[in-house]
Amino acid sequence: MKNRFCQFSQSTLAALLVGLILLLNAMAACPALHELIHNDADKADHQCAVTMFAHGKVDSTTCEIPVVLPIAWIETTPQVEFSAFSSVIQNLPQGRAPPSVDSPLV
Repeated sequence: MKNRFCQFSQSTLAALLVGLILLLNAMAACPALHELIHNDADKADHQCAVTMFAHGKVDSTTCEIPVVLPIAWIETTPQVEFSAFSSVIQNLPQGRAPPSVDSPLV
């Protein structure tokens, strides 16, 4: 019951605050509507929430959300070169190499 009441009160409060902002905006746009609330609204030294809203003297909060980017780790493996001993070359006579194919297809 309490949780349901909190949700109802939060939505009601949000609706009232939106209505207040819209009323301030309407009163700033229409001086006749502002004069219905204040008799001295047309004077130069008059200051109220409507005149502050009309002149842009409204503080608003900023919400900075940090962007978290995943770090991509790149792993590299070193290229290893090694030589293998082949006894076939040792069996050939001096100056001889293994046979090669003279065919142009290869």
